[in-house]
Amino acid sequence: MNVNAERFLADLHKLRSFGASGVGKGVVRRAYSDADIAARQWLASRMTEAGLEVHYDPVGNLFGLGGDRSLLVGSHSDTQPEGGWLDGALGVIAGLEIARAAKEAGGSPVSVVSFQDEEGRFGVTTGSDVWSGNLSLVQADALTDDSGVSMRDARERMADLVSDFLPHERFSGFLEMHIEQGPSLDQSDDRIGVVSDIVGIRDMRISFVGRQNHAGTTPMHLRQDAFQCLSAFNSALNARLADVVTPSTVWTIGHVSVHPNASSVVPGRVTFSMQWRDRDVERLRRMGEIIHDLATETAAERGLEAVLEPVMGIEPVPMDADLQARLAASAEATAPGQWRSMPSGALHDASNMAAVMPVAMLFVPSIGGISHAFDEDTDEADLVLGLQVLAGAVQALA
Repeated sequence: MNVNAERFLADLHKLRSFGASGVGKGVVRRAYSDADIAARQWLASRMTEAGLEVHYDPVGNLFGLGGDRSLLVGSHSDTQPEGGWLDGALGVIAGLEIARAAKEAGGSPVSVVSFQDEEGRFGVTTGSDVWSGNLSLVQADALTDDSGVSMRDARERMADLVSDFLPHERFSGFLEMHIEQGPSLDQSDDRIGVVSDIVGIRDMRISFVGRQNHAGTTPMHLRQDAFQCLSAFNSALNARLADVVTPSTVWTIGHVSVHPNASSVVPGRVTFSMQWRDRDVERLRRMGEIIHDLATETAAERGLEAVLEPVMGIEPVPMDADLQARLAASAEATAPGQWRSMPSGALHDASNMAAVMPVAMLFVPSIGGISHAFDEDTDEADLVLGLQVLAGAVQALA
């Protein structure tokens, strides 16, 4: 099987044209948008040209089927509101090229997939979440985006394209090639990452409830200022976690809502997101306890109430040992001494697929560690190298 690097790069750049932002190589291609549907229809045409059978399932996951039973390779083609050109798209076009090359060589069949709504317009990795059976279609349809549009209404835009869900048994495993979306490879001499596992995630909302009051007449020592409570919590958090975490553990306060959010009012309530990620379940649990205790203590010290909502979680997902070994062997053969085994700190469709079939992932460097931004990029030589490593593993599995 010989992959065609020029054809692969040409298709990757063509996919970028659907929703091109006009800022660098940036792309705006939200799930079920005009740009997303047009991109899927173009992908379907390329699949047909490659001799693959096109199939859309009820949520809009797009498959190019290489045979009755095959290895599945792919990712997603939707983007963040201000997205990069490679996040997800790289894995889809790599899957397309490998499936096409397998057809041309008359080898074992390979299928390709572009999952829908991985970037979370409605949920989290929604398309693969539904297909894997973790989330029912009824539950997914009830999800709404930031504008109040339901997923059911959004997917009606693809109603004329879709068919039934495919059985998981049709596929022997799933491989996903992706940009790292972090700095580790870019800051080293390594050019390939073979993913060992995808970290677990814990996510919750916390509110500090104090007393809304006049900003000019309320003395500082009498204030029950919700935002100052959050500031104190955030300042103490790193030190409280220091004895538990590792260098690869991360935690983030990513969204903050202040009420009433007025310049002349002492904030009476602040609600914020609290997320933490690690590959070890016990460490995630211990971090949760520390966060709970610190929030409660910080509020009590200032005469405020801490309201902690339920913790939502996604468990760590180890990659299949055999598929990992095939990727590692191909990496050593293609880029000797320039690859590493590494965890993924980001969530991917492979997380959901692991519940129904063996999975593995391959990373290529992200320049500057940048992703989810218009200036996301990877050297084209590294894109092609990743394709060659992935193709080598696929061929070894034939």
